[in-house]
Amino acid sequence: MATMMKEPQRELHNYIAAIAARADVRVGSPLPFGTQETGGGVNFALFSRDASRVRLELFDHPEDAVPARSIDLDAACHRTGDVWHVWVKSISSGQCYAYRVDGPYAPSEGQRFNFHRLLLDPCAIAISQLPPWDFAAACGYDPLAPEQDLAFSTVDNAGSMPKGIFLNESFEWHGDQPPRHPWSKTIIYEVHVRGFTMHPTSGVEHPGTYRGLMAKIPYLKTLGVTAVELMPVQEFNDASIPRRNPQTNQPLRNYWGYDPVVFFAPKASYSSAGGLGQQKLEFKEMVRAFHQADIEVILDVVFNHTAEGNELGPTLCFRGMANAIAYTLESDKRHYKNYTGTGNTVNANHPVVRDHILAALRHWMVEMHVDGFRFDLASVLGRDEAGNLLANAPLLERIAEDPILRDVKIIAEAWDAAGAYEVGSFSERRWSEWNGRYRDDVRRFWRGDEGMLGLFASRLCGSADIYTRSGKGPDSSINFVTCHDGFTLNDLVSYRTKHNEANGEHNQDGTNANFSDHYGVEGETTDAAITSIRKRQIKNFLLTLLVSRGVPMLLGGDELRRTQGGNNNAYCQDNATSWHDWSGLAQHQEIFRFTRGLIAFRSAHPILSQEQFYTDAEIQWFAPQGGLPHWFDPQAKQVACLIPEAAQHALCLLFNAGTDAVAFRLPPAPPGTRWHLAVDTAGKAPHDLFAVGKEPLWDDPQTYPLSPRSSVILLARCLPEQPSPIAVTES
Repeated sequence: MATMMKEPQRELHNYIAAIAARADVRVGSPLPFGTQETGGGVNFALFSRDASRVRLELFDHPEDAVPARSIDLDAACHRTGDVWHVWVKSISSGQCYAYRVDGPYAPSEGQRFNFHRLLLDPCAIAISQLPPWDFAAACGYDPLAPEQDLAFSTVDNAGSMPKGIFLNESFEWHGDQPPRHPWSKTIIYEVHVRGFTMHPTSGVEHPGTYRGLMAKIPYLKTLGVTAVELMPVQEFNDASIPRRNPQTNQPLRNYWGYDPVVFFAPKASYSSAGGLGQQKLEFKEMVRAFHQADIEVILDVVFNHTAEGNELGPTLCFRGMANAIAYTLESDKRHYKNYTGTGNTVNANHPVVRDHILAALRHWMVEMHVDGFRFDLASVLGRDEAGNLLANAPLLERIAEDPILRDVKIIAEAWDAAGAYEVGSFSERRWSEWNGRYRDDVRRFWRGDEGMLGLFASRLCGSADIYTRSGKGPDSSINFVTCHDGFTLNDLVSYRTKHNEANGEHNQDGTNANFSDHYGVEGETTDAAITSIRKRQIKNFLLTLLVSRGVPMLLGGDELRRTQGGNNNAYCQDNATSWHDWSGLAQHQEIFRFTRGLIAFRSAHPILSQEQFYTDAEIQWFAPQGGLPHWFDPQAKQVACLIPEAAQHALCLLFNAGTDAVAFRLPPAPPGTRWHLAVDTAGKAPHDLFAVGKEPLWDDPQTYPLSPRSSVILLARCLPEQPSPIAVTES
């Protein structure tokens, strides 16, 4: 039998060299979407189901109108299913790029392809900064000519369009680990990156930037917050508002940023180092610094709509690639369903869009190390293509159960602009929610409204009446009295009505349901009696927030008595109206000290923040004269509770929202203890709040005279070596 000859093995590297592709431009891969460095080049992949052709354009500079290189993708080899892809050799970090996508232009059928329009990559991780980003002008948008939508524009907008920026950096995280604070130890501080340090009084080297925010980390650490919730940092168009301030004639700006262009890219103008990719690196440096200070970073994210607006808006990205998939359309598909109040609604439960949103969340968590997300108008994400609210919305379940996102905090603004209000019933247990009812009920109680006693007690206990029926606990309730949307805490006690004239909408914008009061004079005053009441009410709101079960959220600047002059919708005020005036730290040191002290008190008494509702044995409510509170008396405005902590420890909370002083009969302190005074909002500083462990003995074990519109915390403690008794003097 002849011996079989075995072919010699091929040496691996020679084998690769023999079969490797040589071209500078190759077929590429359909995955992942966006850009990825691989094999000495970059793979570009773009979803567009109905496109007939796609062109990738590479630019040397972001302001260039003419590309340095254009690469047409052949559908025969550069397309897999609905994904267009190409690999290009020798692309380095900082490369600017964009697409042109052709296909049918038939608005009434939902198709809006236009090859003359340069388009951003929906997965771009950074976008070039062009001052100004006047996208509307770049796209020929004229709000006075609605018929323009029916015309096919041949104007090339490349010179006025930002470009995507490819980045391939290896960032040194120095072993960064997320703090992962449990909800029971979380105190959120909502803040605007630019507004926090833009005011000249901020004293930072790089005002209005990620680095400026980093410089204030020691301040936030001193205050005691454990998480910052950043208002939108997804790239948006500052110049999207065509109006001027009627009082100053200055252009109004898109300050809040609830108008994303793409979902992956951090805001370039918030970078102190530049807008050609530096924004991504500086954002990472900021997150790393917060984590080193044991503070979490939560992003306020907007996935419910985009900056492309309605049928009259600019074509920037999604509209020119997959309009009928990206957005929910009316029966006449020229028009967009508008459940967001902004012109369009993202079709969040289409499988492709759902995957895109999940990819963005994973990017911010895995690549950028953020710790959680607050979802703007989250109810929109639970609607189907017809606008119906889904019982088990696929996207919401996917977010909650995603294995990559499993440890991040997820918070819903559980309503939208089309009538949905799902506070207490939003999706599954893992979703926490902004508790708008907490805000309203606490405001109304302290304003002195009738019939609020029971609702106030429920909010203090974690809102079991709202969350129990859906199987949620108090940790699902993000408690707040103020947030970016509405009055600041100072303005809540200084104005009865909104004053939004500077927004150029004839004071028609912003809510009228403020539940506020001015206590005698609208706005600023030097009247000592009024200023005293206002200060006391601010303290009452802060005390209530920080002794309530649930997760407290402070509006940034409330601890400095930041004012917006009565503007309760400062979305377009990128100026001193919205910026933090840091002179308030010296002027209102009493409120800063009070806020910091209450945060420390909450931390020292974990019974206040447990992630379960109180049982009847854990909290006992009583009226000023003893006995059960007058729950059903609409005139009753005083209530108190006893919260046992341990065998010889207890808290006694007293509340008086009325205009008359009330003597509360105190319950007996636990055996071997006496009541000590921790907080009295009517006390003259520094006797309004005492440091943890330094609380003085209260001299009357049976009675506490509660001043009008005030609240008190007493704690039971053993007697040896106590400070001298103290009587509180009303301020």
